Amino acid sequence: MRKIALTIWLVSLSLGIFALFWHVEWVYSLPTPVPVNYRNVLPGKRINIVSSMIVDNDRPMLLHFFNPDCPCSKFNVEHFRTLVKMYSNRVNFIVVPLSKKPYTVQEIQHIFHLKVPVLLDTSLASTCGVYSTPQAVILDSDRLLYYRGNYNKTRYCTDNKSNYAMLALDSLLQQKHHRIFDQSALTAYGCKIPEIINK
Repeated sequence: MRKIALTIWLVSLSLGIFALFWHVEWVYSLPTPVPVNYRNVLPGKRINIVSSMIVDNDRPMLLHFFNPDCPCSKFNVEHFRTLVKMYSNRVNFIVVPLSKKPYTVQEIQHIFHLKVPVLLDTSLASTCGVYSTPQAVILDSDRLLYYRGNYNKTRYCTDNKSNYAMLALDSLLQQKHHRIFDQSALTAYGCKIPEIINK
């Protein structure tokens, strides 16, 4: 009798774990709902960022909107680190954490294992038209919005053909100012920004 009860318990536990995993995968495969009060920010819009952490103001900039509590943001950490290593001599990288929990600059840098600048300014999300994490915002050297969108089509950032953030950086650095991205790049996926930030 104990063996039957144990077997039923193990099967139920396995099914529960599978259902939870499937639900999380399904939820994050859908586009992030657009907030009711969302204000779109179009390419070419000037984004003013004042920070003493920006050493070279003549470089393009990638703002990484990141929520340490978001599973999609966590999956994206290694991909972001790879981009920093590839482009840090030509692009300024800044992490913008968006979380209900207050994080220090040191805590965010520890997550990435990088001394990348961190801006604790949640208002940058609405300034740039970001309502989901992770999202990349790329500004040209004049601080005009060049790209706002996903890092990759796949959650695990493994498809080079849809490595949108890298493609956008390459295009900008090659001075191709009219690159067209498909809806997979521009439709936000991931975790919605916590309500406390939108108020």
